[in-house]
Amino acid sequence: MTHRRTTEVTPAADGSGGGSAAQPNRRAEPQPAAGLPHISPDHAATVHRLVVDWFQENARPLPWRDPEASAWSILVCEVMSQQTPVSRVLPRWSDWMERWPTPADLAAAPASDVLIAWDSLGYPRRALRLQETAAAIVERHDSIVPDDEATLRTLPGVGAYTAAAVTSFAYGRHAVVLDVNVRRVLGRVFAGVEHRPASLTAAERRWASALVPDREHVVWNAGTMELGALVCTARNPDCAACPLLEHCAWVAAGKPSDPTVARRTQAWAGTDRQLRGAIMRVVRTAYGSAPVPLRFLTAPTAHLTAAEADALSALPAPLQTAVSAVRELDAGGERTARLADDLVRDGLAVSTENGLRLP
Repeated sequence: MTHRRTTEVTPAADGSGGGSAAQPNRRAEPQPAAGLPHISPDHAATVHRLVVDWFQENARPLPWRDPEASAWSILVCEVMSQQTPVSRVLPRWSDWMERWPTPADLAAAPASDVLIAWDSLGYPRRALRLQETAAAIVERHDSIVPDDEATLRTLPGVGAYTAAAVTSFAYGRHAVVLDVNVRRVLGRVFAGVEHRPASLTAAERRWASALVPDREHVVWNAGTMELGALVCTARNPDCAACPLLEHCAWVAAGKPSDPTVARRTQAWAGTDRQLRGAIMRVVRTAYGSAPVPLRFLTAPTAHLTAAEADALSALPAPLQTAVSAVRELDAGGERTARLADDLVRDGLAVSTENGLRLP
């Protein structure tokens, strides 16, 4: 997702980190594994060059790619970008970095402010985990984002992908950055398969790691990710615009589909995730005023008392709209009551005798 112009740390010949930029831009040959073929160094080097050149010409001018972007801003971007498109991340990221430009700023913020600023990015638990991460950086690392994967992975909510991405994009260190876009590009170009299996195996990680070049590895990571996001997309890839068209095993094989690999699709309409989002919208909209009585969200219209009906109709228009959305999604109210309890347990809402509110 991210990439900025930064000084790359070239691994030594033994892979220990350090080394001369005069070394060949290649690593040990990727070893074959189940469904992952042997890749010759020459083939890998050709693909590397094409991806790097393409990225340098076609990279989107995103603010977290600015040379002055901080490691903290890149970490925030990576967390926000999980399962969320750039178009939705960009305005929220800009607001966050203006408001909380350092880990200490976010760590000191009220949780309610954090959740409001998260807005409709989805999976709002990420917002609180990010605040926990900020607090850990302040307390354990003197407000400096760690620069190695192992330490980054000790932070709350930071997994293998995020740790590798920050290590590479913020600090220029050699890392294998594998998101769904990168895996798709590598799978199509080198393995000839349309989609990789949902689970990333240790064998695939080792195979992909050997494809990361010694030099220009940051641009390689960012370039394969960008290529997967813009050209080699999950649906309707624009193969004619792809710099790897003549080197793609999947295209050469006739773009076969593999019925044994099920593509993950995330339903939305009618799901608990949609309803949770609608409930969160209610408590965000009500922030600064009285808590929202749970019965406003759960009681069937026929079961509302006259006083409740009057109070509901007297709510400000934006809050009425948010409440109506919840009621339309769950006319009986049972799912709403259950999900409201879940939100309270997750720390995303507080239940009082007067109703639900933000923490």
